[in-house]
Amino acid sequence: MVWFDKRRTLLYAAFSYLFSIVMLLSALYWFLANNGFDEKNFLIGSSGILLIAFGWGYIIANDLLAPKQKMDARFEHLSREILHELNIPLSTIKANSKMLRKQHSGDEKSLKRLDRIGAASQRLKRLYDELVYTINRELHIVEREKFSLKKVLESRVDTLREFGRNPFDIAIDDRFIYADKIGFEQMIDNLLNNAMKYSDKESPISIILDRYTLSIIDRGVGMDETEIVKIFERYYQSDSRQQGEGIGLSLVKTYCEEMNIKISISSQKSFGTTIALDLVEVCQLEP
Repeated sequence: MVWFDKRRTLLYAAFSYLFSIVMLLSALYWFLANNGFDEKNFLIGSSGILLIAFGWGYIIANDLLAPKQKMDARFEHLSREILHELNIPLSTIKANSKMLRKQHSGDEKSLKRLDRIGAASQRLKRLYDELVYTINRELHIVEREKFSLKKVLESRVDTLREFGRNPFDIAIDDRFIYADKIGFEQMIDNLLNNAMKYSDKESPISIILDRYTLSIIDRGVGMDETEIVKIFERYYQSDSRQQGEGIGLSLVKTYCEEMNIKISISSQKSFGTTIALDLVEVCQLEP
C-alpha cells in the first residue's frame, strides 16, 4: 500500500508538471499569435516559459525529495546512535578479556575459554564493521581503496577454518585490488560460505588465481543448467533444506556489476561448482 501511494504521488506530480508545460506552451502560442511570430517575441516568450517551468519544477522536486531527505537524516542519526551503543559492549568485552588473560595466565582451561570469547568478539566486531559499511553504502558512495588480494583471502579463510569444516587449498600470487574492500570481503565470504554449505565437511575447497581470474572450486552437490540460470535471482536457493535467505549470490552479482567484475559459473551435478571472477578491471600489478 505504501509503494502504491508513492507511485500515485509520483504519477500525480509528473502529470501536473506535464499539464503545466502544455498550458505554458499554449500561452506562448497565444502570445506569438497576437504579437507576431518574429525572433524577438519568440525569445521573450520562451524565456518566460523557461523561468516558470524551472520554478514549478523546483517546487515539485522539493516537495517530493524533502520527505526522503528528512527520513535519510533521521535514519543516519538513529544508525549512529545504535552503532555507538553496540561499540561500547564490544570494547568492554575486548578490554576485560585482556585483563582476565593476565590474571589467568597459568590456567590453560581458562585461557581456552578466553580464546573462545576472543574469537566470538572478533566475529561480532566483523559484523559490526559490515553493518557500518552497509549503512554508509545506503547513505553515501563508498570509496574504493587499494588492498592486497592475498591478505584478504588468507584472512577470510583463516576465519572460516575456525568452524572446523572444509579444508582450503590456496594457490595464488599476490595482486593489488582497487575496489570497495569491505564489499569485496563480503563477496568472498558469500562465495566461500556457499562452497562450504553445499559440500561435505571433508571436501576441500580450492582458491586459484590464474593471471586475473580468481576461481573458487568446490566438489559439492553441483547444479544443473536450470539451477545455474536462476542462481543469481534474489531469494533463490538450489537446495531448500539448507539454511539461509537465498540473497547471498544476488548481493555478489550486484557488487560485481558495480565494480566491473565479470562473474561466471560452471557446475555439474554431483561433481561440484566453479565460480570464476575476472578481476582485470580492478587488478593492479604494483602496490
